[in-house]
Amino acid sequence: MSLDAITLSVIQAALQQTCDEMDLTFSRAAFSPVIAEANDRSDGIYSAEDGSLIAQGSQGLPVFVGVMQYSTRTIIEMIRDGRCAAPEEGDIYIVNDPYLGGTHLMDVRFAMPVWRGGKIFCWLSNTGHWPDIGGSVPGGFSASATAVEQEGLRLPPVKLFKKKMLDQEIYSIICSNIRVADQRIGDIRAQAAALYVGQDRLFAILDRYGDETVVESIAELRRRAAEQMRAYIAPIPDGTYRSKAFVDSDGVVDQPLTIALAIEKNGDTLTFDFEGSSPPCIGPMNSVLATTLSSVYLAMRHIFPDVPISAGAFEPLEVKRPEGTFLDARYPRPVSGCAAEVSQRIAEAVFAAMVQAVPEKVTAAPAGSSGNFALGGSDPVRGRDYVMYQISGGGYGGNLSHDGLSNGCSTIGISKSPPVEIMEQAYPVLYRHYALREGSGGAGEHRGGFGLAYEVELLRGEARASFVMDHGRVGPQGARGGSDGAVNSVTVYRGGEAHVPPHLSKEQDIPLKAGDRVQVGTPGGGGYGDPFRRDPELVLRDVRLGYYTAKQAAAMFGVAVVADTIDREATQELRETPAA
Repeated sequence: MSLDAITLSVIQAALQQTCDEMDLTFSRAAFSPVIAEANDRSDGIYSAEDGSLIAQGSQGLPVFVGVMQYSTRTIIEMIRDGRCAAPEEGDIYIVNDPYLGGTHLMDVRFAMPVWRGGKIFCWLSNTGHWPDIGGSVPGGFSASATAVEQEGLRLPPVKLFKKKMLDQEIYSIICSNIRVADQRIGDIRAQAAALYVGQDRLFAILDRYGDETVVESIAELRRRAAEQMRAYIAPIPDGTYRSKAFVDSDGVVDQPLTIALAIEKNGDTLTFDFEGSSPPCIGPMNSVLATTLSSVYLAMRHIFPDVPISAGAFEPLEVKRPEGTFLDARYPRPVSGCAAEVSQRIAEAVFAAMVQAVPEKVTAAPAGSSGNFALGGSDPVRGRDYVMYQISGGGYGGNLSHDGLSNGCSTIGISKSPPVEIMEQAYPVLYRHYALREGSGGAGEHRGGFGLAYEVELLRGEARASFVMDHGRVGPQGARGGSDGAVNSVTVYRGGEAHVPPHLSKEQDIPLKAGDRVQVGTPGGGGYGDPFRRDPELVLRDVRLGYYTAKQAAAMFGVAVVADTIDREATQELRETPAA
């Protein structure tokens, strides 16, 4: 049969809307603030044959674009070769094993086959970040883990729901291995409800247009996504574009890890080669293959955002398996930092290479850290334990036409910091300060956006704090002459004494008592272009707003601000003076 353009467009929008409704259902029904408020979750539709991505919610984390298709594919393969129980209608599998197409253990995936006419039409899958999955520290972010078992409970694909009924035995095993287990039932029910809503919406589409038309539309949308991505790649000059990005340390050995990337453009394809990157590390900053691949895909989605979300968009992108490096972690390497931190360093490497090829399309490096801060303890007033998980925004990089966004979400997602009021209501903490981190944006003709500065105090009881962040050693890269953004900053005040983690932005199990405080400053984005070409009026505006001091304006941008005005002669002299 022949598809007309209107029908194809309507079906595409309907599939997208189905995923968006799953996202909203998941967030609105979940108990945990990290899902309900921060939206650290994603939902999608995947093919029955090989788990390839068909559609994903616009409000879901981009890093899960590739990851969920690999975990779904793994489930399908394990069912086919008998390593996993065969599905029946109403079954939902749960899996968080990072080596089976996942990320870190806290990202828990559900996958449900959708039956039509006695056979599986497609799979629906979603991922939610659980605030705790067991392991050696509350929250799962063990900064000094040396094996995955120290990070928490690892689940292979098993049926958590059988014919729509929760398997109480599997549920009991899970609850016996995690903290604050009584709260997980809300997240589990929400995650399952999102899939059931998606199934209902998908049935409505199939009933209206017919299975054959929808199948043909899915194939055509995939073909067009591949064609559009190839059309964007083709004009890029053939050649090899190289870059490097660095992870501060692995949390155990205090030495940087190198991500070396060479992107070869040939015709209408791009080949990504990470040869020369650091070998597998001892600590938890290894990345599993699925996360590495997804990091490349999401970076290219940032550069060409109008390419439809489909497995077809990945077809012109060949990623060589980075064997023998920390970007291809194998059991039992710890991986708690892969999804939130290493993935963003991979994306940064892609940006730094591609800005050479298409400078008009690519920004300088963004903050590139999710600011993972976990606090676990017992509230003596409420008489119960808690695990608080805080993610933070940072500055985006400047680009050819404008400054970077301030306090934007992480590179890998749309997750936002939970409202301060919600956190203070749910946990025994007080936010003493929460504001833009002025001066943190890298200088450039178009400066980087600003990070976030906050300070949180423990009000009562005792707790343990853990951090897995990055960019504490070197700030986000500037581009085309722009300066790097400010580095991440973490200081813990205990008994009035300041403590800076030896690994700068990574440490675990820091004991806190009532009155102790944690102070964090997230990175600013890198600057784009020569800072001395920045419009002096924009520099003056930034000084008036308190973003930079007059001294910083002179040093970083060569603009003399005196008595709230620009001293033109002094500015000309500053800009004509060669840099030392």
